[in-house]
Amino acid sequence: MTRASVVYVCQHCGWKSLKWAGRCGGCGEWDSTVEEVNTPVSVGNKSVSTVRELPQPITNIKVQDCPCVETGVKEFDRILGGGLIVGSAVLIGGTPGIGKSTLLLQVCQQVSKKGYTTLYVTGEESVAQTKLRAERLSILSDNLLVVAETNLDFILENIYNTRPTLVVIDSIQMIYKPNLESAPGTVAQVRQCAHELIITAKSTGSAIFLVGHVTKQGIIAGPKVLEHMADTVLYFEGEKFQCYRILRVVKNRFGSTDEIGIFEMGKTGLQPVDNPSEIFISQSRRISSGSTIIPCMEGTRALLVEIQALVTRANFGMPERKVSGVDYNRVSMILAVLEKRIGLKLGGQDVFVNIVGGVQVDEPAADLGIAMTIASSFKEKVIPSDMVVIGEVGLGGEVRSVSQIEIRLKEAQRLGFKKALIPRNNAKGVGKESGMELIEVNYLSEAVEIIG
Repeated sequence: MTRASVVYVCQHCGWKSLKWAGRCGGCGEWDSTVEEVNTPVSVGNKSVSTVRELPQPITNIKVQDCPCVETGVKEFDRILGGGLIVGSAVLIGGTPGIGKSTLLLQVCQQVSKKGYTTLYVTGEESVAQTKLRAERLSILSDNLLVVAETNLDFILENIYNTRPTLVVIDSIQMIYKPNLESAPGTVAQVRQCAHELIITAKSTGSAIFLVGHVTKQGIIAGPKVLEHMADTVLYFEGEKFQCYRILRVVKNRFGSTDEIGIFEMGKTGLQPVDNPSEIFISQSRRISSGSTIIPCMEGTRALLVEIQALVTRANFGMPERKVSGVDYNRVSMILAVLEKRIGLKLGGQDVFVNIVGGVQVDEPAADLGIAMTIASSFKEKVIPSDMVVIGEVGLGGEVRSVSQIEIRLKEAQRLGFKKALIPRNNAKGVGKESGMELIEVNYLSEAVEIIG
């Protein structure tokens, strides 16, 4: 008989050590190792599949007639790849109070209204507390089953008995397996509970959503293997004092990994935003310098966002460089190009760059917009309010082409913009039917001359 062994496991990254260590040897966190007992787990129960499958030609594999179930929440269906995939496991994380439980309870309601059975397992609230929240959100359906349970064996038994289309586990850190001696939320418990839940999803055909807590670094607590096991990983983002929430896809085996869903938090819960470009464009941009509109791509969707920059003389020693919503290293590179290739004296200036609305823009197509915004603020020149800016900037000051230029221009035209500053190489693939005045540039110097 195999004896149990004691190991010390980091609760951030899963690093193991036979002796206690004050600092994790994997991620470097201090005081994160916790003693855990490794007990051999029996696999002879019904919760773990022991049916042997033999290799077969892929052409002989039969797919279900309805592999995808639409939830009715448009933004949610789009980021999942069309809807709930039968037998899939989705991991969703976010800061406390961001709206994870609210959104999933609303999704359960929409799926239940279509006649499907849904199971909401709450490990942090009682069923009475969940009912109060459901009444506030006007959620009432006989097909929506609710249970307050943290014992994994009982949860699996409920899933096998009810065979729901959708299962929500809120949250995975609260679930424990009695055979393991470690406390709920530890790496061993989270890994084993998630493993058995995912196997159950594959065997029963239920789509399982696992709600995960996040650490102070903003990543899902528990072992990183948790994200590898799940089919889809979603992160709920948003500022505490803003009503908008962004659901971002980090991993998706059934769709794009660049999609985002935008919701607005109200009295009746989270509502999808039909026209997200409007919330990222402020009204004051038309009368101030240091403001540019750029069309950025988020998966298959084009979003118009506003970049703001403030350049002011540094009064104390080393000038400051503060950015929000864009990559700091990218902004530093653009500042060097502006000073070296254009001749702007930015070495003694404080530079602040911000994306309106709290959205994160990571693609290089925003380079030209950032450069134009900084130059506009430095020169105190206003960029035309009916113009959008698209392009990647190289270290030599050249403006490089970007992808999906037609989709970007179409979204800009829909919102009433008349001009577009684009790379000359992109102009070859854009027809006159775009309906916009195209200003073509090869170098950053040509673009800066437009604002004087």
